[in-house]
Amino acid sequence: MKKIFKNLSIFLLIIAVWAIFIEPNMLIVKHYKIQNENLKGLKIVYATDFHFKNNEFKKLKKVIKKINRQDADIVLFGGDFVNGQIYEKTLHPGVIAKLLGDVNSKYGIYSVLGNHDCWLDENKVKDYLVKYGINVLSNQNKVINIADNRKIYIAGTEDLYTGKPDIKKTLTNTSSPVILLSHSPDIFPEVPDFVDLTLAGHTHGGQVNIPFVGPVLVPSEYGQKYAAGLISEDKKQMIVSRGIGTSIIPIRFNCFPEIVVITFY
Repeated sequence: MKKIFKNLSIFLLIIAVWAIFIEPNMLIVKHYKIQNENLKGLKIVYATDFHFKNNEFKKLKKVIKKINRQDADIVLFGGDFVNGQIYEKTLHPGVIAKLLGDVNSKYGIYSVLGNHDCWLDENKVKDYLVKYGINVLSNQNKVINIADNRKIYIAGTEDLYTGKPDIKKTLTNTSSPVILLSHSPDIFPEVPDFVDLTLAGHTHGGQVNIPFVGPVLVPSEYGQKYAAGLISEDKKQMIVSRGIGTSIIPIRFNCFPEIVVITFY
């Protein structure tokens, strides 16, 4: 019995070390290939839920380096750049925005804000991002002219928890192809069919994903349904990223931090 208890203790210690110190500091590239004639040939990088803490300057530079290696046509951000609600716990939003301005993107960088950004200071976070060339969408859309005389609409909603997402207003005067940004995936049932792809985050994939059980805690009224990955409903598709940082508890298990690369063919 003592040997069993000792082995179990060692196993749990290894799991704890992995979940606290190793996995949260890893960063994978999650690739998706989506068939869409209107977006054929386009490569998009999507990153969300950074939650940069005040000691994570090097981590921020690592994320930027990883994004730039993807040689994206368009880079999209899903919000929650900062960590927590007070400046002492987060890397300064001005520093975050300045470095993210160094991200390479052929047709620009577009973003929405998350609940943490708005809790800290919505206007300041937005102003910093805009100052360094990042377009922030708040129930708005932008049209991008791309190669071969094609155009694409990038639309973005307000955060579900701190604002008032207005899908109709967000998509005003748009038509396919449209990519919709929302910090939370819970707006997905309201998204009309003509939107080609919805991108969301907020859930962190649950942060702890137990084999055969799934994500332990998903901040969504739909539970595990919108936790992470490519989700199809009727004619609609949504990708929910597990994000990069952590929130509430600084651990990840079987839920690797990621940036998402989407290639349309």
